[in-house]
Amino acid sequence: MKSGKVALEKIDRAPQTLRDIVQERMRSAIIEGHFAPGDRLVERPLCDQLGVSRTVIRETIRFLEAEGLVEIVPNRGPIVATFDWDQARQIYDIRRQLEGSAAAACAESHDAGFADRLSAALRALAATMDDTTWTELLQASTRFYELIFNEAGHTVAWEIVQRLNGRISRLRALTLSAKDRDRPGIDHMTAIHDAILSHDANAARAAVDCHVDDASNTARRVLCAEAQAEKTAP
Repeated sequence: MKSGKVALEKIDRAPQTLRDIVQERMRSAIIEGHFAPGDRLVERPLCDQLGVSRTVIRETIRFLEAEGLVEIVPNRGPIVATFDWDQARQIYDIRRQLEGSAAAACAESHDAGFADRLSAALRALAATMDDTTWTELLQASTRFYELIFNEAGHTVAWEIVQRLNGRISRLRALTLSAKDRDRPGIDHMTAIHDAILSHDANAARAAVDCHVDDASNTARRVLCAEAQAEKTAP
């Protein structure tokens, strides 16, 4: 009997564990506003709603705490983390530095097939702009940036971005829902895409700066208005 190598089909994405599914659902619920800032996350109702054990819920809460989406408050337990402008400003500062550097490096050097991959990611992002739950849009946005960071070779920087991804996604959902942005987000992403594929590092960095500045200004208006409303509430 003749032996030979067996061709195995590549697994594009590893199967999700139960914990992964619960984490994704609770993260989405927080980002989309189903759980409001300050809401308590009570184990028993969450177990009943999701049909999982307390152990899985506790692991999920610890994971979301590490992402900055959950806070543990003495005598109250876990709550959805509150978000103020000072925290948001720091995240935008980090984004501006890391995304600008990655976009510039990517513009200076990318392989022949990268243009097709980035253009496909931009089309996928544009197709999600009417996603009212934000989930697909946020995933497409993450994929767009992941391509840029990986092509630039900025893998450590991408790890840092991933640790902030929960809070970045929360801010994206906040700013995308605002009607007073200077330019639609997809216009900014298109400008970043075009500058990178034109091999113009300065234009790529400037496009990122413009995008982050627009999002930052929108977030500041929304968060400061929310803070003022809380102060004046009876």
